[in-house]
Amino acid sequence: MAWIGDTRSRHLLYLIMIKTYPYLLDPLPYAYDALEPVIDKETMTIHHDKHHQAYVDNLNKALAENEPLQVKTLTELFFSELPVVKNNAGGVWNHDFFWEELTTPGIGHIGESLMKELEKSFETVDEFMKIFEATALGRFGSGWGWLVQNKDGVLEVLSTANQDNPMVDGFKPLLAIDVWEHAYYLKYKNKRADYVKAFWEVINWDKVEQRLG
Repeated sequence: MAWIGDTRSRHLLYLIMIKTYPYLLDPLPYAYDALEPVIDKETMTIHHDKHHQAYVDNLNKALAENEPLQVKTLTELFFSELPVVKNNAGGVWNHDFFWEELTTPGIGHIGESLMKELEKSFETVDEFMKIFEATALGRFGSGWGWLVQNKDGVLEVLSTANQDNPMVDGFKPLLAIDVWEHAYYLKYKNKRADYVKAFWEVINWDKVEQRLG
């Protein structure tokens, strides 16, 4: 786990990665209305208590019928040949990761170390933000937008379909945005662009920086 930042961040991501069957839904690390007005309480409640819970339940159900897979960690299940296992394992992990990087609107700021890495990889933070927004908006249908670090330590932006995870292709996730409609539709309706633009206000940049190698 040498590619994780400080001790607390390393511990949190380690806990996500070593989870094994039977899985439980972790509580949010803040109140359901903590991200208002960017992400409303109703969206957070349904997203966490219904959608995230469904991934946990469906994964447990699939693993109950596949005993050899019960000893695998979440990240190992990303590589399962069974779509029901792979997809729901991704749904559990991606959401655990997503909740951890969010915070009260307007209090986050990009730290010096992360700023340097963003400028090294994208020339400017504005350019990174433009690419990130375009990538999130360009994901057709359901999926995620990601800021990742490649094996050479360079930062990249990419997107994945459905509940796929960039770790499968050797990338280290640093920041994720959920662009499934259930993540924003109650508040933003069909205006994904407005949701993506507002998303910057609720990022815990300290958490993102801790995830750097």
